[in-house]
Amino acid sequence: MPALDPVERTALLTAALRAAETRRPDRLYEDPYAAGLAGDDGPDLLAEIRAATFPSDRPRSLPSTPDYNAIRTRFLDDLLQEAARAPETTQIVLAPAGMDSRAHRLHWPAHIRYFEVDRPSVLAFKAERLRGVEPRVDHRTVAVDLTGDDWEDRLTTAGYDPATPSTWLLEGLLYYIPEADARRMLGRVAAISAPGSRIAADIVNAAALTLPHMRGLLDVFAGWGCPWVFGTDEPEALFAEYGFDVRAVQPGEPDADYGRWPDPVPPRDVADVRRVFFVHGRRR
Repeated sequence: MPALDPVERTALLTAALRAAETRRPDRLYEDPYAAGLAGDDGPDLLAEIRAATFPSDRPRSLPSTPDYNAIRTRFLDDLLQEAARAPETTQIVLAPAGMDSRAHRLHWPAHIRYFEVDRPSVLAFKAERLRGVEPRVDHRTVAVDLTGDDWEDRLTTAGYDPATPSTWLLEGLLYYIPEADARRMLGRVAAISAPGSRIAADIVNAAALTLPHMRGLLDVFAGWGCPWVFGTDEPEALFAEYGFDVRAVQPGEPDADYGRWPDPVPPRDVADVRRVFFVHGRRR
């Protein structure tokens, strides 16, 4: 089975979190494939995160990663399913795809073409773990590095039509790449998205990268070789620069709570607090 680099291995953490959520009686979604995708390494990564975020010797001061991941997954599940029901939406693109199994665990309308873009090693790893499991959608993989120069050509070769409205999901990506690369990514997505196309992403604020009480969590990711390097306090303005009119919702706000967010949600004008944003909107 292909080896995964540090950033790619974070997909195993996400799979382990989804497997843990699936075992809860009050789960927000069910992912029957997550445990197999996580394998043995995913739970080990999750154990390190739990040790940092739920320390045994002091009160919790870091955000609850399990609750955050559960809310993010359910929020984006609902968003993608809503987009797929719109007759003008025929294309969904996950970039990067990681160990995501939405193509296999959710029901999709027959008119949807569903593209998963990620590095060859990730897609090969996932295909091996999902051997014998058929996707529930017209599913097309594009094995390419998103930092490379030709993924747009590879995507269109796979059947993507830049002239037709699409829905893009950039989940678990933007805080791992430098600001210049994040901006380049948004510009490239915008360039091949027809007006009316949808986009969704998650991103942290700038303070989340520097606050002392975040150090325990940040040190875990840095120790794995995949530090968080980019955040923004104005996600709406960032996406607007590339032609997307978006809303940014924080976990715990009415549209992104599901009864599971354990912490207060400071107003946007409060400084020096960590934030996560779920960004979603449309291409002008």
